[in-house]
Amino acid sequence: MNERQLLMIPGPISFDPAVLRAMSIPTDSHVGAEFIDLFGQALDDMLRVFLAPHGYPFVVAGSGTLAMELGLANLVEPGDRVLVLRTGVFGERFSDIARRQGAEVDEIVAPLGEVPDLAQVEAKLASAPYKVMTVTHVDTSTGVATDVKALAALAQKHGALSVVDGVCATAGMECRQEEWGVDVYLTASQKAISVPPGLALLVASERAIEAFRRRKTLVRSYYADWGKWLPIMEAYRQRKAAYFGTPAVNLVYALRVSLAQILAEGMDARFLRHRRLSDGFKAAMAALGLRQVPARPEIAATTLTAVYYPDGVGAELLGKIAAEGVVVAGGLHPDIKTRYFRVGHMGPAGPSDILATVGAIERGLGALGYPVELGRGVEAAQRAMGV
Repeated sequence: MNERQLLMIPGPISFDPAVLRAMSIPTDSHVGAEFIDLFGQALDDMLRVFLAPHGYPFVVAGSGTLAMELGLANLVEPGDRVLVLRTGVFGERFSDIARRQGAEVDEIVAPLGEVPDLAQVEAKLASAPYKVMTVTHVDTSTGVATDVKALAALAQKHGALSVVDGVCATAGMECRQEEWGVDVYLTASQKAISVPPGLALLVASERAIEAFRRRKTLVRSYYADWGKWLPIMEAYRQRKAAYFGTPAVNLVYALRVSLAQILAEGMDARFLRHRRLSDGFKAAMAALGLRQVPARPEIAATTLTAVYYPDGVGAELLGKIAAEGVVVAGGLHPDIKTRYFRVGHMGPAGPSDILATVGAIERGLGALGYPVELGRGVEAAQRAMGV
C-alpha cells in the first residue's frame, strides 16, 4: 500500500501520529493502577466531548453497530413501540435491531437526500405511546444531517426516549447532548473521535438509565447489557478495578490521547473547523459543476460530502483519484450506489487535505475526459476556507 496516499473516506480516517503512538505502548493489565486511572480519565473526558456532564459513559470493544445495539437493546422490551427516522441506510439498521428486541417498529422514511418533516414526526409521536425514537445525526450513506435538537425536543415532549446515532457526527458536528435532552448519543471510534476502529462509545442520560432500571425483562443481548457494563464504567470512573469483559487496552490508550486533543482544541472551535473544511470542499464541488446528494445546503453534513458523478463519468473516477494519491469512497445507498462518491473530512483533517483532495478530483475528472478547468475547484475551496 502506498504510504503517501491520503485517506479521505468517511471512516476510518487518517489518525494523528500521537494517537497511533499511544497504540504502540506495551499493553498494561486492564486492572492495573495505571490503566484504571487512564480509562477513568477517558470516561470523564467523554462526557466533556459529548457535552453531557451528568451522563453515563460506556466504552465497549466493538463497532458502531454494537453502539447502536447498546443503545436500543437496553431500552426496548417486547411489545414496546419504536419510531425510526430514516435518512439513509443506517436508519434501516436501527429498525432491524429494534425488531430483534421484539419492538413494534414504525418508520418515517425521508425522500432520498432529505430529512423527515418535523410536523410529520410530531404527528406520529402524538398518535401512539412510543417508548423510543431513533435518529441518525449524519447518515454516512447520504451525507444528510438531521436537526437533532428539534427532534430530541419533540421526543421529550411526547414522552419518548431519543436514541441518536452520532457515528459520523460526534466530535465533528454540534450536539449538546445534555442541553438538547438527547437520551442516548452513540458513536464509533474511527470517525471524528479520531481513534482506529474497535471501540463503541455511548453516553446515556439519567432518564435513559432510569428507564433501563425499570425494565421488566432481561436484556436480550448478553454482551450489550448495560447491567453488565454500567458497574464496570462506574468503577473505572471511581479509579477502582472491575471486570466483565477485557477492554481493548491499547485502543483506550489512543482514546485518552485523542479526547485530550479534542478538548484542547475546544468543542466550539472544533465544530467551526469542521464547518470550514466542509464549506471549502462543497464550494469546490459546486465550482466543478458537481451536485450533492443532500437536497439543500442546510441539511448537508459537515463531516463528509456525498457527490454525484457528472454525466458520462462513473466509479472509474475513484481509481483515477487514487492514482493521484487520494483515496475516497464509493456510493453506499442501494438506490444510487453507482451514481455517487463520498469524501470524509473530519478529525485531524485540515485545509491542505481538502485542497489536495480537490486537486486529485480535478485531475481524475480530466483524465476521464470531463471538461474541467484545473485549479477552479481548488481556488473555490481556498476562498471558502479563507486560505
